[in-house]
Order: sequence, then structure tokens, then C-alpha cells
Amino acid sequence: MHPLDELRHLVVRHAGGRGLRKVRVLDGVSVTCTDEPTELVPAMSEPSLAIVAQGVKRTVLNDVPYDYAAGQYLVVSVDLPVSGQALAASADEPFAVFSMALEPKALAPLLLETADSTTPQRFPGLATSTATPDLLDPVVRLLRLVDRPADRRVLESGCRREILWRLVTGEHGALVRQIGRAHGTAGHIARAIRRIRQEYAEPLRVADLAALAGMSPSMFHRHFRAVTSMTPIQYQKRIRLREARVLLATAAANVAEIGYRVGYESPSQFSREYRREFGVSPSHDTGRLVLRF
Repeated sequence: MHPLDELRHLVVRHAGGRGLRKVRVLDGVSVTCTDEPTELVPAMSEPSLAIVAQGVKRTVLNDVPYDYAAGQYLVVSVDLPVSGQALAASADEPFAVFSMALEPKALAPLLLETADSTTPQRFPGLATSTATPDLLDPVVRLLRLVDRPADRRVLESGCRREILWRLVTGEHGALVRQIGRAHGTAGHIARAIRRIRQEYAEPLRVADLAALAGMSPSMFHRHFRAVTSMTPIQYQKRIRLREARVLLATAAANVAEIGYRVGYESPSQFSREYRREFGVSPSHDTGRLVLRF
């Protein structure tokens, strides 16, 4: 069986059921299936790999769409506020995708084995490419282990290491290598991103973030925008609005209270920016389930 065909079979089998379902099959590894196209849903994307086994997925970052179909993958190097949807899916040919978290501590040892020791000055936060047979093979072998606990204890770590190696040495290896470099540009920007996510409701001071990243404010601004495609203030706004959407669906508070909670001083500004981001008013999402795709 062709690796892509087997990947599709394994993803669909492990996801099970009908409709939209996402199943965590191993630590940091999940499979997702849906029998019909989905709406564009906001989410936070962490450093990860996503390979489409069947159908077409769209990931949108700052209004720029990245479409990738069966046999293609998306790699993300830092936490990014994105939106995602399945564009092509049906009962006969369900959308199917494999996802795996990319952890710095797992990537760092592999950097010692690569010939490239340079650190790009500017790099994007995500990229798409075609999955080679060398990458698909260890992914398929990893998913085979889900139902084989005895084999998994011995073979899982080797499969994961091989997947990471194929990424590190692949087309977007420079991007992936940044995840494992704690002292590289990506590591510095990632620290600033974590600070924004942790303190999203507080006033944002670019000078403080630049100091945390060990850069001048102007250099930090350039690198931050190169990675995320947005300014620090735009990034914070998207984090605030996504947190607000979750609170509107789950918290016992009115729209104005939630706006204040996520950092807005004006209920009218909160409502205006919420509508601009999601296409509906905050009151429309009150008490509604927020789907994560």
C-alpha cells in the first residue's frame, strides 16, 4: 500500500465515528476527520506538524490563506493565532489529517547532527510543502503502533526521532531548526509571544518585550512581524479576542464584563473589534459552543 493511502486509512480508523472528530492517539499526536466541509474556526496553533491524508485544509494567518491538500503538510514554528477549516470533505472521502506537536527539547539534540549551524535573521512562522515518502514512512509506522502497546514501548521514540529528522533536513529545515534553538531568533520571539499570551489583558509595552528578547525595539518589531505577519499590538488583539470568544461561550458574565476581563476599556471598542474579527457581535456568541478545529 502506498504510504499516503495507508496514512489515510490509519487516520480514519483511529478517528472513528462520523461527523467532526479529533482524537489524541499518542502524547502530542492526534488525528482529525470530518465528513463535510467546516466553517473557518479561530484557534491558537502551537509549534506543530500537520499532514493532510485526504481532502484540503485551509489555515489563515492574518487574513492570508495557506491551502494544503492530500500529501502536503503545514509546519508551525511559534504560537500563532490562526483560523482553520476543511475545504474538501465528504462521507465517501472524509477529510483526514495527522498532527504532531514539535517540542524544542526533542529537536535540540538533532541540531548537533546537522551541517547547518547558521541562524536565519528573518523567517516565517509557518510554511507548507509536499510530504516526501521519507517523511510519510515514519508517520505511518508511528500510527501503526497505536494499537500495539508492546511494540510502542520500544519503537515509538525511534519513529518520532525520524519524523523530526526528516523535517530538520527537509525543505523547511531552517524553519524547523529554529524551534530547537533556545538562543536563536525564534527562541527570543517565542519568549515574547509567551509573555503576551500570559499577560494579554495587560497594557502592552513593546520596549519591555524587546528587552526580554534581547533586541532593540526596532529590531524586535521587524523580527516579530516577520515571524507572525503582524505587529505585537495586532497579535495581542487577536489573543484577547480569542480568549473573549471562549469566555462568551463558557463564563457567566455579560459582554461588557468579558470585554473588560480581556483588557478592553471600552465596551463599544470591544464589540466593534470582535465583529470585525469574527463577523458576528459578541452577544451572538454568548453561551454558544466554541468549536476547535
